[in-house]
Formats: sequence, C-alpha cells, structure tokens
Amino acid sequence: MKKNKSGQEEMVGFALIVIIVAVIILIFVGFSIKKPQKEPIESYEVESFIQSFLQHTSDCKDKIEYLSVQKLMIGCFDNEKCEEDGRETCEVLNATLTGILNEGWKVGEGGLTRGYLLEVSSGVKKIVSIQEGNVTKNYKGAMQPLGRNDIQIEFTAYY
Repeated sequence: MKKNKSGQEEMVGFALIVIIVAVIILIFVGFSIKKPQKEPIESYEVESFIQSFLQHTSDCKDKIEYLSVQKLMIGCFDNEKCEEDGRETCEVLNATLTGILNEGWKVGEGGLTRGYLLEVSSGVKKIVSIQEGNVTKNYKGAMQPLGRNDIQIEFTAYY
C-alpha cells in the first residue's frame, strides 16, 4: 500500500509561504514606524516669523498712516511719539510685540515651545527685550538687520 503524502506537503508549503509573508509585513511595518523625528520648530519658521511681524501694523499713527512694527522700532530708537495720542513708540512697540509673541508662540509644558527670547538692539542700546518661558538647550534662532541705525532683531525659540 502506497500512502498519498501530497496533501501534507502542500499544507507545509502553504504554512511556509504565510510565515514568510508575515515576516516581510512585520519588517515593513517596523521601518515605517521608525521614521526620523521632525524637529518641532524649523529654522524657516523663526525667520518667517521675524519677517511677518515686521510688516504687522500697529495702532500708532503718525501724520499719514498707522505705523508698522518696523517703523515703530526706528521710532523707538529715535524717541518719537505717536501723533494721534502722544504715546511713546517704545511703549506701543513693546505692547504690540508682546501680543504678537503670545499669539504666535504658545509657551507651556503641553506645547511644542518651551520659551522664547526677542531682542531688538542697536549697538549696545537695547530697544526691546521680551522673554517668556524656559531657556533650553534645544532652540532655533534667527537674526535680521534693519539697516537703519544698525538695528538688529534677534529671535530665539526654545523647544
């Protein structure tokens, strides 16, 4: 009597194919899960932030128009006042930048940003310095010269 073993061989072959496919799927899933971590803050975000807040319009008006933050910085350096209500441009600049920073960079333990530092200076004279949150070893920063009166804007976001 001759026994037919072809059914058993087919089952073993099928089991091997299932095991091989399962191992390949596990390897693929493992590689797809281990994607490189993206930094929470990118350099271009910090640079773009500086460019955008320089163009923000404040509620300080000169003879013709409402002043942008960039013009407020120059006015603050020159100790100018708002024409409409007599406020100091430095006071308006500080309040405007604080509002922009609070809206743009949410600081806290639950968020991505741990802190930030914004300094506007001309040589050794500091025009504005606003800091909130914690300073950490992980940060992205950018510097923007204004050109007039050698004003430098430095912004650092800590994560």
